[in-house]
Amino acid sequence: MELEDVLARIEARLEAVGLSAHAASMAAKKPDAIRNLKRAVKSGDRRGVTTETLAALAPVLRTTAAWLVGGAGDPAPQNRVRVVGKIGAGAEILPEFEQTPEDGLCEIEVPFPIPADAVAFLIEGDSMWPRYDSGDVVICRSEPSGAEEVIGAEAAVRTSDGRRFLKRLQRSARSGAFDLESHNAPPIRGVRIEWAAAIQGVVRAGQWRRATVGERALAGEETGRIAQL
Repeated sequence: MELEDVLARIEARLEAVGLSAHAASMAAKKPDAIRNLKRAVKSGDRRGVTTETLAALAPVLRTTAAWLVGGAGDPAPQNRVRVVGKIGAGAEILPEFEQTPEDGLCEIEVPFPIPADAVAFLIEGDSMWPRYDSGDVVICRSEPSGAEEVIGAEAAVRTSDGRRFLKRLQRSARSGAFDLESHNAPPIRGVRIEWAAAIQGVVRAGQWRRATVGERALAGEETGRIAQL
């Protein structure tokens, strides 16, 4: 890795996101990382910067570690997503009682690129533990699939009576219905599914960050179809 090129990419992202080198280093919990890199480049010190430091800086600079290290990929991949509601991994979530604003609960930043048409749900409950914890966020495509398309997969589902769950779908003995399986709770059998969306990714509690109002305005993302979910 050429330090001069790494520094140039970091400085380009600092300008793009409107942060100072000090502010970015502090946000990444790597105090003086960028200043030390500048000193290394100026002095010709080849020790430079570790990949661990670049991985910590990448989400702050809204890019990827691969791009900072070698310029691979898109310098500004999509890594913001709208949390459109809660989803039950145990206790059911009834959207009509959830009081979710029309444009969703919030917008968050996650530490990896995601599709532009993704939406997210905040997990509440522990019936899918140890695979998922309460406070994790699951990523789905905003256009739900038919239930038949996600048989055997973990999916966000909404039942015909308005409940919303994170479960594994299986066919039910009852015609036209499905069973919802958990990891550590009894299955919910014979329910009809209004929509289902396979889980595309999961962000652990503590690894996602709520975007500020200014960042949401800068992103300018569309929020259509959220009210349907």
